[in-house]
Amino acid sequence: MKEIKDKILIIDYGSQYSQLIARRIRELEVYCEITGDTSIENIDESVKGIIFSGGPASVYEKDAPSIDKKVFDLNIPILGICYGMQLITHLNEGTVEKSDKREFGPAVLEILEDNILFDSIPKNTNVWMSHGDHITKMGKGFRKIAGTSSSNAAIANDNNVYALQFHPEVSHSEYGMKMIENFVFKVCKMEKNWIMKDFIEEKVKEIKEKTKGEKVLLGLSGGVDSSVAAALINKAISKDLVCVFVDTGLLRKDEAKKVKKQYEELNGLNIVYVDAKKRFLDKLKGVKDPEAKRKIIGREFIEVFNEEAKKLKEDKEIKFLAQGTIYPDVIESVSVKGPSHTIKSHHNVGGLPEDLKFEIIEPLRELFKDEVRKLGYRLGLSKEIVGRHPFPGPGLGIRVIEEVTEEKVRLLQEADEIFIEELIKNDLYDKVSQAFVTILPVKTVGVMGDVRTYEYVVSLRSVNTIDFMTAKWSRLPYELLETVATRITNEVRGVNRVVYDITSKPSGTIEWE
Repeated sequence: MKEIKDKILIIDYGSQYSQLIARRIRELEVYCEITGDTSIENIDESVKGIIFSGGPASVYEKDAPSIDKKVFDLNIPILGICYGMQLITHLNEGTVEKSDKREFGPAVLEILEDNILFDSIPKNTNVWMSHGDHITKMGKGFRKIAGTSSSNAAIANDNNVYALQFHPEVSHSEYGMKMIENFVFKVCKMEKNWIMKDFIEEKVKEIKEKTKGEKVLLGLSGGVDSSVAAALINKAISKDLVCVFVDTGLLRKDEAKKVKKQYEELNGLNIVYVDAKKRFLDKLKGVKDPEAKRKIIGREFIEVFNEEAKKLKEDKEIKFLAQGTIYPDVIESVSVKGPSHTIKSHHNVGGLPEDLKFEIIEPLRELFKDEVRKLGYRLGLSKEIVGRHPFPGPGLGIRVIEEVTEEKVRLLQEADEIFIEELIKNDLYDKVSQAFVTILPVKTVGVMGDVRTYEYVVSLRSVNTIDFMTAKWSRLPYELLETVATRITNEVRGVNRVVYDITSKPSGTIEWE
C-alpha cells in the first residue's frame, strides 16, 4: 500500500462531533488524524491543514484548553469550528463573552462576501448552531464574512485562517459538507489519498502485529458491528478468532435461534454459544438506574468471557477480547482524544470493569455506522447481516425503562416483533435507520370488551440518520402506526396503550436509556 503522507489534522477540544469532522473528510477520500496534543512541535510537514474542533469549555475560563499562538505562524491553513472559532478570536486579541441569547438548533446563515470557503454556496443557507458564547470584539486582522440574526457566524483573515460559529460537519447544516470540501481541496489543496481498501489493509496488518498468533475472543451479538468486526478479524487471524454468542435473555424475540442459523451459513467463523439468561436477569433485579444497568451488563459479559476463556485455553491464557465498538458508542461513553462530556456508558466502552483481564481489540472504534456497513459489504457479508438495524450491546436491558423483569422483557419482545414485521411488510424497514419499542415504567387505564384494564405503555421509536451522531424522527404513515398500535394492544397481553416518540437527536439520544 502506498504510504500516506499528506493529511488534515483535527485538534480535538472535546466536541461530541470531532470524529464526525474526520468522517466528513474521509468521505472526500482524504486522510486525516485526530489528536488531543496541542503542542505545535508535533505538527510536521505532512500536515496540510488544521481544524480546531468545538468543545464544551469557554475560552475565557481558567484552564480552558488552548494552543500556542505560534500555530498561526506555521503558514498552514486553519479552520476553527464553534469553540475553535472562539479560541482563534481569543488568541488574536479578540473578546469572547457569554451570550444573552444562546443558539441551539437551526439558523439561517447570510454570506456577506465572496469567499473561497463559500464557493458554490447560496447567499442564504441553513446551518446548525450549538453555542452559548459569542464574539463581542473581532480578533486582530479578522473580518466577518457571514452572520446569522444573532451572531458573527463566520470570520476570516488574509492568511488562510477561517472560523465558523456553526457546525458544518452535522447533516443539519445544508451546505456544510461543501464548506468542508472547499477548505480541504481549495484552501489546503489536498489530493485524494484514502479509501476503505486502505483501512482494511491497515487493520489486518495492525491486528496481526498485535496478536502475534495468540487467540482472540470476540463478543458476537448478531448485530452489524460485531459481525463486521468478526469478519475483519477473521480475515487477519482466521482460526485464532473464537466468537462467543451470549444469550443474555435481553435479546429480541427468538434472536438466539435466528443468529445461530444465520452464522451457521457463514464459513470460517468459530462460534461458541452460551445460555446466560438467568444470570443476567438475576443481576438486574431491583436495578433502576440506566448507568448501573449498563455497567452490570458489561461486567457480566466479561465474567462470561472469562469463564469461556478458561474452557477454551490450551497451553496458555487467552488474553485478547475483541468487540464491535464503533465511534458513536465511544464518544457518548468516554472522550477518545479530548475533553468531551460523557453522555452515557455503553457496556462495551464505559461499562467495562477496571480490573479487566483481557487486552481489548476494537478495529471499528473510529468508524461510523454507514462506514461499517460499507466495510461489511467489502468483506463479503450478506445484506441480511449488514442491513440490520442497530441493536444496543445491553440489549432490551435499556429498552425496559427502570427495573428489568422477565415479564417486561417478554412484553417488549412481542411488541417489538410486531413493529418490525409491519415495517418490513410495508417496505419501510430499509427506509428508516433504526426502529424499536420501549416499555415504560407506568400503567394506564384502558378498556377492552367493556372490561377495565390497567396495563403497561409502550413507545414506538423510529429515526433516520446517516451517522447516528444526529438523527430525525421518522415520518411514518399514520395508517402504519394505527395498525401497529392495534396489533400490539390486541396481541400483547399486558399492554393497553401505544405512543410514538417524535424526539430528534439532539435533544434526545436515540435510545431512551
